Amino acid sequence: MTEPNPQNENKGEPAAPKWPRWIDDIRRLLPIRSQFILTGNIRDVFLTPAATGPYLAPLISCLWSFLEQKGFNILIIYDPIDGIRVMPETAATRDLAPNALGLQLRDGVMPANLDTLAGVVRRAVTSREVRASIVIDYASRITAAPQTPEPNEHKFYSVMEKLSFVANPVIRRGDQPNSSTPLFNPVFWLLNRSQDMPSWLSLDSERISSVTLARPEYEVRLSAAEVLAPQFHAADGVRTAVPIFAEQFASGTDGMTLQAMVEIAQLARANRLDLSEVDDAVRAFKVGATDNPWRKDYLKEKIRSADKVILERVKGQHQAAVKSIDILMRSVMGLTGAHTKSGGSRPRGVLFFAGPTGVGKTELAKTLTEILFGDEKAYIRFDMSEFSEEHTSARLLGAPPGYIGYEAGGELTNAVKGRPFSVILFDEIEKAHPRLLDKFLQILEDGRLTDGRGDTVYFSESVIVFTSNLGIYGEDENGERVQIVHPNEPYEDVERKIRTAIEEHFKFRLSRPELLNRIGDNIVIFNFIRVDAARQILAGMLENVIERVRVEHKVNLSLAPKALETIDAWCTTDLTNGGRGIGNRLESILVNPLARALFQGEAFPDGSNLVIEEIMEADRVFSVLLK
Repeated sequence: MTEPNPQNENKGEPAAPKWPRWIDDIRRLLPIRSQFILTGNIRDVFLTPAATGPYLAPLISCLWSFLEQKGFNILIIYDPIDGIRVMPETAATRDLAPNALGLQLRDGVMPANLDTLAGVVRRAVTSREVRASIVIDYASRITAAPQTPEPNEHKFYSVMEKLSFVANPVIRRGDQPNSSTPLFNPVFWLLNRSQDMPSWLSLDSERISSVTLARPEYEVRLSAAEVLAPQFHAADGVRTAVPIFAEQFASGTDGMTLQAMVEIAQLARANRLDLSEVDDAVRAFKVGATDNPWRKDYLKEKIRSADKVILERVKGQHQAAVKSIDILMRSVMGLTGAHTKSGGSRPRGVLFFAGPTGVGKTELAKTLTEILFGDEKAYIRFDMSEFSEEHTSARLLGAPPGYIGYEAGGELTNAVKGRPFSVILFDEIEKAHPRLLDKFLQILEDGRLTDGRGDTVYFSESVIVFTSNLGIYGEDENGERVQIVHPNEPYEDVERKIRTAIEEHFKFRLSRPELLNRIGDNIVIFNFIRVDAARQILAGMLENVIERVRVEHKVNLSLAPKALETIDAWCTTDLTNGGRGIGNRLESILVNPLARALFQGEAFPDGSNLVIEEIMEADRVFSVLLK
């Protein structure tokens, strides 16, 4: 039978069917290698050429389809659970199995131990009458201690090692001279990892070849998408949409197996999703929800009025609000990473909030959460100062397999798995250990992360927010900590200095410019709180104090102009610490003395009207005059 050659295309002739790359490796090495160790993505399905067009088949079926075209008569399959079976199950193989290979199949299977298997392999690899191949499936389960196997296991591996050298490539008896290339009757080991068998078996052996099966590339997924298109609802009536559908399907499944694509197609069929809804099918597979909050009309309406909501809660940060809203609009329109082929798998949005302390970075993250998901508490927050040591990555992402607690997963991966549509806040990101920052490369580029249990978590429906105080302080020529930017500087100077400090931190101090590139132009610089914004913040805090007194003590509190002047003078003079500094000073000069006065004074009847006439200070101790 003439074998299709995917590498050669003659002009004027149709392109030959394309086999998986690992099949090409086997084709190339089959005349010179007697055994193959297949590792990696061995439990996937693979595009297999056929006269009616390519189809998706498991590894063993794909391998047999190739071997059959090479003229092989039988494929012997062994696994430690069921023993031996053969492919194909035809009258011819039923005759070959007992007569040429000594197989005694009953109901298609033959129980076998390692000694029996060794004898079957010996007869198969030395046969000149039959082109036979052997697959040892689940070979990782043959021994629990690959480097120190039990005596019977050691004997089996030794037999296989010897057979790899004594076997010879042959032409079957009866074939015409020069009619076929001499080929081995090969043995294929299917292993989870190459270290699941004794290293000495394949070490320095020129007869045993290792082939790693990688996850499918974009072009392979594209072809698989075309094969799977008919499984989507009403696909027959819109065949012209298949190319666009295939591109979306292939882009959305970056890093996934073809088996995952099959399951996505099955999910789409069960939910009656058509070709245009392939993104929803991929999303349902990733995060377990066919409903897409990002496409809701109400969300667009909320973002249209988001500037008012943000500026009511985050005072004096107009530039930060505008840029954040732009990124939200891009997220809602699904255009994040639109300039890249695999951009659809990236997080919906990435924001890097940088600026002085207490200016509203965390508050803006909460506000965005409320706009997007209706509840400011729906965000997931991690204080990165708790992850400054390298070993803390196990807490965030899960311990590696074999370590204590790995089965529990990580705090981040578990949180995102439970709430895939969310805002994830990484506070003070510059305090995290540099090794931990490397994990964010995968999150920002691929939108996924695998925890210690091997579960893949997807960030494609989340908004990632980093906050940082980089650029506010630095070291002078004497190594002393000094403030680099000051509240009285124009915003343009503040922005320039902070951006420069961020670039220097990632490029030179951490030597991770690639992380800065992933963040891109999503850096949002916050300004210092100015006096007008400070007074707005102060007014809001005073309203909160008055409301708390009303709720807790059932009295109506107000402040006289003289008291307000004192509060304003104390709270809005030094704005270095932003809104938190205002709050801390208000607590010292108003809340503490007010609490003391209420605690030590007489009980006031419900509904009483109290006025703070004056705030006095003596020896840095404040008191209030109530009337």
